[in-house]
Amino acid sequence: MFLEVPKNLSKISVLKDRAHMLAQVRAFFSDKNVLEVDCPLATTFASIDTHIDLLPALYNNQTTRYLTSSPEYGMKRLLAQGMGHIYQLAHVFRDGECGNKHNPEFMMIEWYRLDFTLQQMSQETCNLIQLFIGPLPMQVISYREAFQKFLNVDYVHTTEKQLLELIQEKKIETYPGIEEDGKDALLNLLLATCIEPQLGEKALCILQHYPASQCALATKKQIEDEFVAERFEIYYQGLELANGYHELTDAKEQRKRFVISNSERLKNGKKELPIDEYFLSALEKGLPNCSGVAVGFDRLMMIRHQTPFIEDVIPFSWEKA
Repeated sequence: MFLEVPKNLSKISVLKDRAHMLAQVRAFFSDKNVLEVDCPLATTFASIDTHIDLLPALYNNQTTRYLTSSPEYGMKRLLAQGMGHIYQLAHVFRDGECGNKHNPEFMMIEWYRLDFTLQQMSQETCNLIQLFIGPLPMQVISYREAFQKFLNVDYVHTTEKQLLELIQEKKIETYPGIEEDGKDALLNLLLATCIEPQLGEKALCILQHYPASQCALATKKQIEDEFVAERFEIYYQGLELANGYHELTDAKEQRKRFVISNSERLKNGKKELPIDEYFLSALEKGLPNCSGVAVGFDRLMMIRHQTPFIEDVIPFSWEKA
């Protein structure tokens, strides 16, 4: 049952409610026989993403470790060893992401379910989110449908030149080199500025079936004339709350994607990151068919307490920690 939260609670009252909701999350998974795990957050290898930068940690003035942006790789190693359904409540880190809605250190809820379809995973994710904000309705829209609905654009058949012209027409601020970054960069900019703010106005909005080129760690499949990633994100009132995948299990394909991401990082003037050989070995051993999702705990608390500032729902902000 959703607990009605009064507005304008003191910071201590909010933090007590935070403790209450951490217990609620654990109870949610316990009821479903999903086991809590506790993977390391400082790792030898890095979680590689073109657009996410990590905080390095120097050990004994000799060895660099990485404060992880997600416990995903460690959790998948456990899945390959036969742990079954698992979840983790983890503090994770992103370099340079600081603002009203972002703190470089934040709390993530991440979990994996064996033999779950993307639809089952998105439904369960909405059920967890509803613990925080009540029994809201759900709506599902594909990435392609969202571009057609909000921008009258079929991204599959639209050229980079046409997307750039649309960006200029809408007077959206770009960054130097965006044209060289290709079609996905243009789509991401349009999604962030024109579509995301309109998602989930009165319901939890499940945005699914991203372009295959944005698959990250997800599997791919064909839908009519479109090749898509089996991936979803959930939005409420324009705020992204969750990112989920039907997980890739092919080690060779995963290595290829890591190499591509590192190449794109170098192209964007960022450092290349070391590929996690422990993770790839686990994939080679055999990752079971599963779906996984990461949910921002702090963002759920922001919505629950109706505040646009992440510092209102965490003990201390990055500047004051």
